[in-house]
Amino acid sequence: MALLARRARKAVMAKAPAPLLQKRGGGAAAELAIPAHFRCPISLDLMRDPVTAPTGITYDREGIEAWLDTGRAVCPVTHAPLRHEDLVPNHAIRRVIQDWCVANRSRGVERIPTPKIPVTPVQASELLFDVAESAARRGAAGRAAGAVARVRALARDSERNRRCFVSVGTGRVLAAAFESLAAAGEAGVLEDVLAALVCMMPLDEEAARVLASSSSMGSLVAIAKHGSLAGRLNAVLAIKEAVSRDGAFVDLADDKVDKVVDALVVIIKAPICPQATKAAMVATYHLASSDERVAARVASTGLVPTLIEALVDADKSVSEKALAVLDAMLASEEGRASARGHALAMPALVKKMFRVSDVATELAVSAMWRLGCKASSGNEEAAATGCLVEALRVGAFQKLLLLLQVGCRDATKEKATELLKMLNKHKGLGECVDAVDFRGLNRLS
Repeated sequence: MALLARRARKAVMAKAPAPLLQKRGGGAAAELAIPAHFRCPISLDLMRDPVTAPTGITYDREGIEAWLDTGRAVCPVTHAPLRHEDLVPNHAIRRVIQDWCVANRSRGVERIPTPKIPVTPVQASELLFDVAESAARRGAAGRAAGAVARVRALARDSERNRRCFVSVGTGRVLAAAFESLAAAGEAGVLEDVLAALVCMMPLDEEAARVLASSSSMGSLVAIAKHGSLAGRLNAVLAIKEAVSRDGAFVDLADDKVDKVVDALVVIIKAPICPQATKAAMVATYHLASSDERVAARVASTGLVPTLIEALVDADKSVSEKALAVLDAMLASEEGRASARGHALAMPALVKKMFRVSDVATELAVSAMWRLGCKASSGNEEAAATGCLVEALRVGAFQKLLLLLQVGCRDATKEKATELLKMLNKHKGLGECVDAVDFRGLNRLS
């Protein structure tokens, strides 16, 4: 039965109508049939990089690799076992296809460029050995830079090459090379190593732990502050990878953590590109949420007003990240004091409820809860009361009631319930919007 099914499938594929290439421009489009033996059996499109399996079937590389990446390690036609390593470039059929394209150029067919041969795991490992050896050898920084440049160029050629490098542990090798060169004071090549390292992200735990070492982090901070624009972006991305792991700063002194905070805050306050700003916010969140002392240190940089003002016109991604950092900073007394003294704090938080995402709504509720109930002195109590009154005036009571009706996580539900109780105590002090009239919220639009 299986043999009959395969024969039937082959017969259907053989009888399938040939796909057509259309000539663009001019009057009516001229259609040209693709010869059957030029078509990939998977996509039925013209093969651009034909490869042959041990079964004798020729496929387009993109189609067969996508098939194998789904976990089906068999030939689609014969069902015989098949691996990535078994595929061999079919140069003969590729040249014939290119000649056919050239012959039909007048009919609108473009010549298929000769594909680059993908990197093999053996070649990738040899390059990495060269990187590791030259990085560890004194006076061989130039050789290390050349090897790193080849790794980066090959990884950027195709996603297949990048996956090949990742599979042989390139992230760990490059992170170790960065640490060695930083400890040796070879600052001239660090940006090159960093550029290649970013191509391998996300990094594994070992590579991230190496980046979080004292020598590596010191160099990352220096590049983030004084490097080229590309170098600063790559440094922030690397710092984000390092601090996103639990216990990343166990071996770092407090002054080094403070320098990391300062570098990230500079990127947030004076953005160089959206990607760098978002990465800096993510890294700052992980730092601030890891320890209350670090949260206080972040708040002392004046970041709270910057984030509150950024929330006014921020898109979804920036809003979520800004709210996360703000909520983490409000765990400290310094953060709460800074937010309570800002006139836009409560209006901005209430405005973001239901307007961005469920995550943003929960973060906004958490931040409002911290501002309303976290008070340890008389001055703080008065400031918290002022925040609650302002929240009433901008319609927080109605939005919190609606949140409880539509549902949310248990932790958010508890905070919303507690906020409603606190707001209810101050209803006489605020101009609470009527529960059936939401038009009063238009002033926040």
